[in-house]
Amino acid sequence: MKIKTITSSFLKPLLPARRRDSHKGDFGRLLVVAGSRGMAGAAVLAVRAALKAGAGLVTVACPESERKIIACALPEAMTFGADSAGGAFSVKAAAQVAAFARLKKTDALLLGPGLGSSAGARAFAVKLLKTLALPAVIDADGLNALAVAGLRSFKFAAGPLILTPHPGEAERLLGKKLKDRPAAALELAALSGGIVALKGAGTLVCGGKTVLKNPTGGPALAKGGSGDVLAGFCAGFYAQAGLRRGFNAVTALESAALAVYLHGLCGDLAAEKFTERCVLAGELLELLPAAIRSLKK
Repeated sequence: MKIKTITSSFLKPLLPARRRDSHKGDFGRLLVVAGSRGMAGAAVLAVRAALKAGAGLVTVACPESERKIIACALPEAMTFGADSAGGAFSVKAAAQVAAFARLKKTDALLLGPGLGSSAGARAFAVKLLKTLALPAVIDADGLNALAVAGLRSFKFAAGPLILTPHPGEAERLLGKKLKDRPAAALELAALSGGIVALKGAGTLVCGGKTVLKNPTGGPALAKGGSGDVLAGFCAGFYAQAGLRRGFNAVTALESAALAVYLHGLCGDLAAEKFTERCVLAGELLELLPAAIRSLKK
């Protein structure tokens, strides 16, 4: 197995200049399905990250009971409230969210940040992934729902997918301890038929037989909310690349690699500004412009 390091020369072409006559529809209609009582912040961070990454139109679908809280924090995004129980999505909400996505001609989906671990929320996530045929990024509680359902036998409605597990989530998906991170990432990619960004020191981006190692990032990213920002970056870049060049294994891999690299670089820049100890996840978003400029140099 050969592991290649992600380089700026590989990523630079993935951030093309925008045409002067561009409009918001040119950069992807993304639906972020996220949030539950007590975890509205995860939805907010993921949506803001997708917008900051350049997605043209972003809507957050959330439990109706939490919609006002999330809407107040996201003036740049649209909101859709679905059926809820106990502050989380109910199983009934899956049909509502799927119908909304089709009505709005959504290009891509991000599922998972802050969904919660209730039985209803997990059943909702599983049903949505089985019925909504959209290219998707699956993160956090979306991955935990897949683990309970059984990734080895799961049938997705569509692909290509990007999965963004941390080591604990990867172990739950595989049903075993991680002894070899590259081998585990490749196994997850094979089981899902998609791209896997296995987070951690030297995050690995894998698809098919390709294994890419990220050289950016460090302890500044070891804080709650950092993963929600990464998921938003992945989805934002994927929505744009897919609309421009098609949603396929290549654009999924490239989008994940771009997101992981820039997310880590944001962490490095934030550590210089605030120290590794004092970085907040939301501050990573403010440093994305500097990270992009640095990449393009």
